[in-house]
Amino acid sequence: MGADKKKIWIHGQFIEVTDEVYTAYMKDDRKIRYFENDLKTGRTVKDKDGNIKQILPSREDSLDRLMEDNAQQFPDSHESVEDIVIQKISTEKLHMALLRLPKKDQELIYALFYEEKTERAYAKQIGVSPSTVHRRKEEIIKKLKKYLK
Repeated sequence: MGADKKKIWIHGQFIEVTDEVYTAYMKDDRKIRYFENDLKTGRTVKDKDGNIKQILPSREDSLDRLMEDNAQQFPDSHESVEDIVIQKISTEKLHMALLRLPKKDQELIYALFYEEKTERAYAKQIGVSPSTVHRRKEEIIKKLKKYLK
C-alpha cells in the first residue's frame, strides 16, 4: 500500500482508496451521521455544579416532550378582547338555552357535563339504563343546538 493510499470500510470489507477519495468519503459519511443521529438527539447544557441549566431539543422533537411542555406552534400570550367577548356571549346563550329545558333535562346535562359523571353512573343514580341516559343526552343536545341557532 502506497503512502497516498488509505482504506475505507464498505459493505463489510476494506477498500484501498486515494487520499482525495478518502477525504470526500469521510466528509459524506459525517454528513450522513449528522442527519441520522445529531439532528435527532437533544442536548443539555449544565452549569458548573452539574445541574441541568437548559435543554436544547433536537430538530426532530418528540410529540411526548412537546405535550409535556405544553408547547404550541404559535403560542398566544393573551386572548384578544374579541375572543373574550365572543366566549362570554356564547356562554350566556348556552345558559339561556339550558334554562329553556325541562328540569329533568337540566339535571342530566348538569350531572354529565358539570359534575363530569359518566352516563353509566348517572343512569345508576336515577335508576334507568345507560342507553336511556345516552338517548336522552343526544335528544337534549339536538334541542340545545336548535335553541342556539
